[in-house]
Amino acid sequence: MAESTVTPETPETLESLEPLEDRTQEAEPSEATEAVALASATTGYPVVAQVNVRSGPGTSYRKVGTVSAGSLVAISCQTPGQNIVGPLGTSNIWDRIGSGRYVSDTYVRTGSDGFVAPRC
Repeated sequence: MAESTVTPETPETLESLEPLEDRTQEAEPSEATEAVALASATTGYPVVAQVNVRSGPGTSYRKVGTVSAGSLVAISCQTPGQNIVGPLGTSNIWDRIGSGRYVSDTYVRTGSDGFVAPRC
């Protein structure tokens, strides 16, 4: 039986390799990422109609205040809760706007039907 001979390929030298940074490409930000970044850079999201502020994500939680139409709210996080029909549609997303302060996302113009902030 004849023996086969394996000839190794010539290894590349460091000088023949392209620098890594020349071969990488920067990722293009998505529209959603840009929208969230833009909203985060502003003072908050507009409330489209007066809304009750609750101590938790539902109408069974204690009312702790109201937010007037046209006010801006900063959303620290969002959580699923009671499904609400509001001026911007139907959703179970609730926006935390402070410690123990939640409003239904159906009253806040976030530019999205989904989550725009981290989950609580």
